[in-house]
Order: sequence, then structure tokens, then C-alpha cells
Amino acid sequence: MTLLTIIQDACDEIGISKPTTVIGNTSAKVVQLLALANREGKSLAARNKNGWVELIEEGSFTTVATESQGAVETIAPGYNWIINDTIWNRTQQRPVFGPNTPVEWQALLASQFAGPYSEYRLRGKNLLFYPTPTAGESCYFEYVSKNFCESSGGTGQTAWADDTDVGRLSEDLMTLGLIWRWKKSKELDYAEEFNEYERQVMDEMSTNATATTIDSSLTGYSNWPQIIVPDSGIGQ
Repeated sequence: MTLLTIIQDACDEIGISKPTTVIGNTSAKVVQLLALANREGKSLAARNKNGWVELIEEGSFTTVATESQGAVETIAPGYNWIINDTIWNRTQQRPVFGPNTPVEWQALLASQFAGPYSEYRLRGKNLLFYPTPTAGESCYFEYVSKNFCESSGGTGQTAWADDTDVGRLSEDLMTLGLIWRWKKSKELDYAEEFNEYERQVMDEMSTNATATTIDSSLTGYSNWPQIIVPDSGIGQ
């Protein structure tokens, strides 16, 4: 499905005439539908605080020998938030701890304690490191993007820009979201459509990512080293 087909499908269900084009269309109805489609995409992208798997991307940067490593939105195009505990210095093969709170960061700077591991903080639009790292080291991390749609060529976007753009998230959800938002904007009864939409959002979020299997019996497969404790004889 594309932006055009999402809006056409929504129009069919709402019971209004469907457009043959969206981007560049000057009809007040189509302009509003486009605005609502953008609102739905942005809202849906922010709903899943664990991060929709379709919006998780990898960012990377080369360290510079200053506190600020640059604007995080430049380092990570479409940046929404960094996934905790994912920043690693691959050159040093070490994690970068954080994010530090304002209190922790100021205490760290005041103590002037430079341990072997870097720590980071996001302030304003900048990614800060302490202690100042050695220049030229490679750091990688995962983050959640705001790019809820993409061009036909696969370039991520924070807004619909062409009729052939496609959604990165469930386009069925986007269609349902567009329907209830349209009805609400016209002061029509939208309760049933909204409830159906919310149920499907919850269902999508509950199955959107795989979860780690915890095997307390230690009999299952695990990527991690296991510690085996004998049933008896401890301390003898």
C-alpha cells in the first residue's frame, strides 16, 4: 500500500469520493486527509515506547577528542530516542555507560574522575562523552527513528511527500487511524472506529518484537555462559 491507496481505502470506508492524487492536490478535503495521515503516522510511531521493530535503526560515529560528539540528529538520521545500553565503542570493545541524569553528569564533571569507561549524556541536541575520548574510535548504537514512512526508493521520511510513499508501520493501522481522525474532525460519532483502532494497536504492540526466553531449569538453549551449582556438597 502507498499513501494514495491508504487514503483511497479510508475514503471508501468513510463513504466519501476518493482522490486520484494526494500530493499537490488543492482540494480542501484532500489537504485535510493528508494532514490527518501525517498526524496518524507521527502519533503511531511514538506509541510504542519499546520501539516498533520497523523503526529501529543502527547509528554510528567516529569519536572526536572533545566533550560533544556532535548533534545526535546528525549522527542518527530520523532520531527519536537511543535504546538504552546499546552504545558500544567497537575500537575499545567497551560499553559506553549512560544516559546520565543532569545530577550524575555534573557530579561526574566536578569529581574529575576519569575511569576506563566512557559515560554519555544527551543535552540539547548534542551527544556528550566523559572522559573526552580518543579521536578516531568507532562507536555504534541502536535507536528508534521517527521515520514512519519511506519513499519508493527506501529513504526514510518523517512525513508523506509523494503518492508512492509507503508506510514502515502497519498500513492497516494507519488506515484505521485516518478513519477515526477524519470522523472526529467532522464531529461525527467515531467511538466504534476508535475502539477498533486501539484494540489493533495493542495487539500489534504485543507481538511486534520477539522476547528472550528465560529458562530457569538451565536445560534450554542460551547464548550466555551458565553457572552450574551442585545439588549438594557445597562447603564440604
